[in-house]
Amino acid sequence: MAKGTYVEPTFERDTNYITTRILRDGSEGWPVEPGRYRLVVSRACPWASRAVIVRRLLGLEDVISMGVCGPTHDSDSWTFDLDPDGLDPVLRIPRIKDAYLRRDPDYPRGITVPAMVDVPTGQVVTNDFDRMTRDFVSEWTQFHRAGAPDLYPEALREEMEPVMRRIYTEVNNGVYRCGFAGTQEAYDAAYERLFTALDWLEQRLTGRRYLLGDTITLADVRLFTTLVRFDPVYHGHFKCNRGKLIELPALWGYARDLFQTPGFGDTVDFTHIKRHYYIVHSDINPTGVVPLGPDLAGWLTPHGREALGGNAFGAGTAPGAIAEGERVDPAHNPAVGPDGLVHV
Repeated sequence: MAKGTYVEPTFERDTNYITTRILRDGSEGWPVEPGRYRLVVSRACPWASRAVIVRRLLGLEDVISMGVCGPTHDSDSWTFDLDPDGLDPVLRIPRIKDAYLRRDPDYPRGITVPAMVDVPTGQVVTNDFDRMTRDFVSEWTQFHRAGAPDLYPEALREEMEPVMRRIYTEVNNGVYRCGFAGTQEAYDAAYERLFTALDWLEQRLTGRRYLLGDTITLADVRLFTTLVRFDPVYHGHFKCNRGKLIELPALWGYARDLFQTPGFGDTVDFTHIKRHYYIVHSDINPTGVVPLGPDLAGWLTPHGREALGGNAFGAGTAPGAIAEGERVDPAHNPAVGPDGLVHV
């Protein structure tokens, strides 16, 4: 998750990332190479969840391994507390901060996920979540699975960029702007910005199945990770409470459509999501009490968006089985079966 700073009167996001890229030609010193890199994530984090989804959609699981941090962390670092010995089984470190310090012993920036780590040296290569998923699409093509979708189609890029920019500034970041507003005035302004953008998306998605074209793109991945957290976290915890997602017909249908699409809902851990926000944000929720709701059964109800045409993967195919070690605990997502897949 990109580091946030609580600054009166408004929330500002620290976007000072390590921007080194992993490229096919290795021109920045880190060549594309199967088995060399480890994607470190937390399923709680929406920015990391983007990388998890894109990696699965493209079928990169066998060439980029994945380490999963627990849902909570202290002010110092995300930790590998889900692993039996408290160490990442590949990197053999207890916290992702150690990989940042191997890159730079005096590393001064935020310790964030997602992060791509070079396994041989144990160094973080990049934590630039935006560029990371774009490079999964463009630089790792040799290792995409057969039938992988084109998540960044050349013909749609001119239209995609402003859509993704507005989603990032007004929705992905907009919920945080509400949640961490330091004054009533800042909150009021953030609230209006967020719901203006959600109304725009509601209108846009009323007559089309996906944000751009007839198949999923990076834009859909970026919006989904906020929508799936909206009712469990942002509506109450971040005071984004004009209405719930389930009260916006097009957005709720769209979110369910994606959730039921392989690669989306099967990566979601609702328990981790709620534990992270309600426990880590002690300034907002000082009791640390994690709510039991909302009822998640609605995510499996029919969405009816097939009538709008198109299909998620176009001429391609859905991703297949999930490796046992990467499956979401069914107790944390009632839609997930023992095989790790969403069953409608």
